[in-house]
Amino acid sequence: MTTGQQALGERAGLAVTTEMTVNGRSHTLQVEPWTSLLDLLREGLQLTGSKKGCDHGQCGACTVLVNGVRVNSCLCLAVMHDGDEVTTIEGLGSEGNLSPMQQSFVDHDGYQCGYCTPGQICSAVGMLKEGHVKTEADIREQLSGNVCRCGAYPNIVAAVKHVMSMGQTEGGR
Repeated sequence: MTTGQQALGERAGLAVTTEMTVNGRSHTLQVEPWTSLLDLLREGLQLTGSKKGCDHGQCGACTVLVNGVRVNSCLCLAVMHDGDEVTTIEGLGSEGNLSPMQQSFVDHDGYQCGYCTPGQICSAVGMLKEGHVKTEADIREQLSGNVCRCGAYPNIVAAVKHVMSMGQTEGGR
């Protein structure tokens, strides 16, 4: 257990044991019952790709996949995901081996400052896996919960459309 993991569970002495698989690795963690999934990922597991934007579920910067479904990790308590499989941006690809969605974001310049990009990509992967998107309007509607303050929306949509045209449904490896 890392120092961050210990700190999350031991500050008040009310730690709860939670088991989950994160990016393919099994973890048994001691966390306080009020610790958000986002804080567990960032502080406890040092997976800082998911960003804390608004911390109110309004911006989507913290979007991750839980059992393949996109969720705002700032709104979820870590203990609610005992036994679940969590995938963050770090679990979709790796340096030199990007997932199709990650590569498409690079190829279509689907980012500017990059702060929202991990949440945008995780949301896009989950959206395509859901299988309800058929048109550009669908993409825009389904990604409307992910805010890009730089305004890279046309490039984000182009990146997602490209992955769709390749017949990719998961956008991951």
